[in-house]
Amino acid sequence: MTDLSRRGFFQSAAAAAASGVLGQSIARAANGRTAAAPVVVSSGNGLRATEKAADMIRDGADTLDAVIAGVNIVEEDPDDMSVGYGGLPNEEGVVELDSCVMHGPTSRAGSVASIRNIKTPSRVAKVVMERTDHVMLVGEGALRFARAHGFKETNLLTDKARKVWLRWKERHSDRDDWIGAEDADDTQSNARFERFPCYGTINCCAVNETGELSGVTTTSGLAFKIPGRVGDSPIIGAGLFVDNEVGAAGSTGRGEAVIKICGAHAVIEEMRNGKPPTDACLAALRRIVRTTTEKRLIDKNGRPNFDVKFYAVGKDGSFGAAAIWSKASFAVYSDGRNRLEPCAHLYERP
Repeated sequence: MTDLSRRGFFQSAAAAAASGVLGQSIARAANGRTAAAPVVVSSGNGLRATEKAADMIRDGADTLDAVIAGVNIVEEDPDDMSVGYGGLPNEEGVVELDSCVMHGPTSRAGSVASIRNIKTPSRVAKVVMERTDHVMLVGEGALRFARAHGFKETNLLTDKARKVWLRWKERHSDRDDWIGAEDADDTQSNARFERFPCYGTINCCAVNETGELSGVTTTSGLAFKIPGRVGDSPIIGAGLFVDNEVGAAGSTGRGEAVIKICGAHAVIEEMRNGKPPTDACLAALRRIVRTTTEKRLIDKNGRPNFDVKFYAVGKDGSFGAAAIWSKASFAVYSDGRNRLEPCAHLYERP
């Protein structure tokens, strides 16, 4: 081992050890290349996604193709009511999906928002990246584009999701997303965020043995949202960001809070400045806490009454995740093992 590669090994090991996450992968650098790959991280509903993506990367697939194939499993699963087919609808009973992808080696990105009738918006986002001069298509334009490229339309509202929507519809008088002027600063006016957990997403990011990174985030968004609402998931720099020199990061949870701090980009910039992934995720969460000023979104102890989680993987194979509240987990494949691990957190859940 040369002095340069030996130095790289110890630097990578120190960064990984500093993150404090159980099972933290230590990249074994050799001539500037990592041998601890593939490493794939995902949200807690992504255990099948991380396994699928890792298998494909080991077989030589591009990292973006791999993570998209991973989340497709969840997008097509009618029992996951936060993503794709079976996702919970907007307030009118219509399922609207958001997704974005980013390819580290080329720095290219694609996105769709408020798209209807397509089970796998992540795949449409990739075609936007490959076959247009745009980054984002929305609504009817996104659907027409998907049709033009052969995507089949499906009614995304399953009976299971429809029954949940009907139950909400029957009880929702103070639990929708319309806020009156007299309620804007009422600490009780948005208590529904505590009573009704109504968001969910899947993020998946990966690095291969040559340090190539990619990521995808896909969601059905905030349940019972105002039609046309777009959260962080399809926004490059908010719900997902990839820098092939640094790492990849994504988020789940309250999208409005993530958008305000450009969350995934904030995580990557913390990593660029030397923080290991877990510490970078925690730093971004602290920004969310500082920028949450609406009284209706703050509990009696001055803390956010919602959750956000960030997930990150470094170019060296280091990884981590963090949440505002405790008891969250994330999926990770590293060192040949696929498992759930606990997220770091800012606060203990009551």
